[in-house]
Amino acid sequence: MSKERVFIIAEAGVNHNGSLPMAKKLVDVAVAAGADAVKFQTFRADQLAAVHAPKAEYQKVTTDAQESQYEMLKKLELSQADHFVLVEYCQQKKIQFLSTPFDSESAEFLIKILNLPRLKISSGEITTAPLLLQIARSGKPVILSTGMAILGDIETALGILAFGYLNLKNSPSVSAFMWAYASYEGQRILKEKVTLLHCTSAYPAEFKDLNLMAIDTLKTAFGLPVGYSDHSLGITIPIAAVARGASVIEKHFTLDRNLPGPDHRASLEPDELKTMVQAIRDVELALGDGRKSPKVEEFKVQAVARKSLVALKDIVVGEVFSEQNLGFKRPGNGISPIHYWEFLQRSARKSYQCGDLIEE
Repeated sequence: MSKERVFIIAEAGVNHNGSLPMAKKLVDVAVAAGADAVKFQTFRADQLAAVHAPKAEYQKVTTDAQESQYEMLKKLELSQADHFVLVEYCQQKKIQFLSTPFDSESAEFLIKILNLPRLKISSGEITTAPLLLQIARSGKPVILSTGMAILGDIETALGILAFGYLNLKNSPSVSAFMWAYASYEGQRILKEKVTLLHCTSAYPAEFKDLNLMAIDTLKTAFGLPVGYSDHSLGITIPIAAVARGASVIEKHFTLDRNLPGPDHRASLEPDELKTMVQAIRDVELALGDGRKSPKVEEFKVQAVARKSLVALKDIVVGEVFSEQNLGFKRPGNGISPIHYWEFLQRSARKSYQCGDLIEE
């Protein structure tokens, strides 16, 4: 049983605070940490949030409580020109550029203009059917976060994606989505195109709410690759998720947790990101292939740690082996004690001094 390398996404998100130079520094940090991809968020604030949409409670704590969500988001936009610079910069640094679109215009930009190899869909968009359909019709593979969702939400979202990937000509509808999901071709293309991420959409998420066992549930329910998007503090949980079988890890990071902005406080700082990546690489190496057999280094220890049949006292040729004269001691390069009972009441074919390995 082989296991593919865990794909690690360093989630810059909006921790650039709308600054291109800061965004490029975040790319540098992700590269230095050894991440496979650095991910940003692509949106137009006026298409993402109504002017008076409230902010989440955690955002009120980490940003101006009197400011609307729209006002906050407007400060965090990256322009299309910024995206071109960042994509080129990532190519120079040999790290994959990823982004999450939050509106139709942004999705079109990422798909047709930047031609990204795949897109990330956030937990908040799992019920935004038109956006899911638009992305799927492009044929781009997706990584779909499932925070706040029940299994039914995920199944419906997968139905929409299957419908779009298959380019079905009938009118979009829940029944059409479910038909696409249930079809052989729909299942085939979902396995080819979609990775799910288990996620708890709280910032930060408490350990008691993370439910890593849901990684197994998603694998069983949908038969798709499953990763984990982490919003907990520290690096313990992403490492545990890899041991649980996560194929992708996504984790927010920042240049400095004390910077102003909605996500900095729940993000890793550069040295923590690097430590997390190295720990994940160590864990996936330690997971091995699942076959239970001695490793090369264990064979060196085997002769020292195991035991062999030995003479407990001097034994003369023809003497009968008994519990009094036959025992087992280290080293283990002689006859295994597995055969102890076969020797009892057998006559010795040669003489032994006390402590000699039995060589019958």
